Amino acid sequence: MKIAVLSGKGGTGKTTVTSNFAVNIKHSIGIDSDVEEPNLHIFMDMKNSASEPVYTLYPSIDKELCNLCGKCGDFCNYHAILPAKNQVIIFRESCHDCGGCKLVCPNGAITYKKREIGKIFKGRSKYNTELHYGLLNIGEMSGVKIIDQLKKYSDLDGKTIFIDSPPGTSCATVAAVEDVDYAVIVSEPTPFGVSDMKMVVEMLREMKIPLGLIINKAGLGDEEIYHYCEDENIEILGEIPFDKKIAELYADGKIFSDSLPEYQDFFSDIYKKIAEGRRSL
Repeated sequence: MKIAVLSGKGGTGKTTVTSNFAVNIKHSIGIDSDVEEPNLHIFMDMKNSASEPVYTLYPSIDKELCNLCGKCGDFCNYHAILPAKNQVIIFRESCHDCGGCKLVCPNGAITYKKREIGKIFKGRSKYNTELHYGLLNIGEMSGVKIIDQLKKYSDLDGKTIFIDSPPGTSCATVAAVEDVDYAVIVSEPTPFGVSDMKMVVEMLREMKIPLGLIINKAGLGDEEIYHYCEDENIEILGEIPFDKKIAELYADGKIFSDSLPEYQDFFSDIYKKIAEGRRSL
């Protein structure tokens, strides 16, 4: 079973919830798909990691065959290929590797070269949890290909996979959650938290992914989040209180259920509720 943990914005507690799930659910895999700024491996103290490069393709023009017809440039919505007066200019970083320019070229003048856009790291945490994460190279525009490859490496039968998703509702977030069995939204009970949460709910419902909510820092804000969940028939899976001790453990880079064992059943019970709900469908 694949479970994505996501939120409408950064800083709401996605990594906190993902790491606590991964530690307390045996034989699970933790994936950090926030490839622009991964941090799950830091909290889980990843050991003995091995890395693999991730490549993308970009067009290369055979000047002998190209007649500067301009069809490749007309096709590319990302302006990665620009037919000029005397040559075709390639913007490698803007290419999304869709292959369309080669298809529309009437003279077969386009082939592809590869370049590295990032890496995937695999290892185990100090809690003996399998852990994978991706890291996008500085200056790259999209980490979707890394996320797709990361999920292929982690697609193992019989194991529960917890995906720490990128914040928001960008293409990277869609790539992280598009084939999951369930989505856990993490939100703060504040006006900003609820506003951003609404975008995530809309995205998940459009993708027909079942969802539930964990309220982080419960007691911090107001009652709007509870009214919204009641109106939208969203299940509140649990609440993590706005607690100084939890904040201190987080600031120290620790997984709070490891130091506060009363929360171990909290995450185990939520997982059981999700698993039982999926089996009943």
